[in-house]
Amino acid sequence: MVKIKVMRAMSAENDLVATEIREITSDYRIACFNLMSSPGSGKTSLLEATFAAMKDEFRFGAIVGDLFTAMDGERIDALDVPVVQLNTEGSCHLTAHMIKESLIEFDLTALDGLFIENVGNLVCPGSFDLGEDYRIIIVSTPEGMDKVEKYPKMFRFSNANLITKTDLLPYVDFDIDDVAAKLQLLNPDAPVFRLSLKTSEGLDEWTKWLRDILSASEMT
Repeated sequence: MVKIKVMRAMSAENDLVATEIREITSDYRIACFNLMSSPGSGKTSLLEATFAAMKDEFRFGAIVGDLFTAMDGERIDALDVPVVQLNTEGSCHLTAHMIKESLIEFDLTALDGLFIENVGNLVCPGSFDLGEDYRIIIVSTPEGMDKVEKYPKMFRFSNANLITKTDLLPYVDFDIDDVAAKLQLLNPDAPVFRLSLKTSEGLDEWTKWLRDILSASEMT
């Protein structure tokens, strides 16, 4: 009887493709960001606000992952940002193969930054390298305070952590200082941004972080 360790084989193959993606984006001096969170945390809204705030400085593209529908991709397309919508039809994460195939749809010479909006999930996406340069994890205030402790792997290997929907703090049971402290303890090197896309609180700090990365990428 032959035993095949499927997950290990899948991961190894995925990592090879992820390396190819990283080489491609590096050649074109494109900074690539993998955006992950639970469903409904505000990933698409964050992209809308980010692109609107920085469109005069940098050229962006987006790959939007979802199980079904093109609703999120249509929102990005309405901003005149090049976007590819990926529907996994039940799969809980994107893979490097999907991203590599999507790159064909972009004029890579016309991009400074590429955002990958992963499928809403705090488990599967963290196990698949998509060739990104930066991992960004979002937790929103209505989700509750236990996400950092329940899903430490996601936050431990992130490059930045965002706490969104801070305008709802008066109405939800969420101690933002406690959650921010847990994030910093788990991952001291990753900045924690507190954001409200309703009031624009924290948007300047978030876009400054991106601006520094994108500017450095252009110079390399």
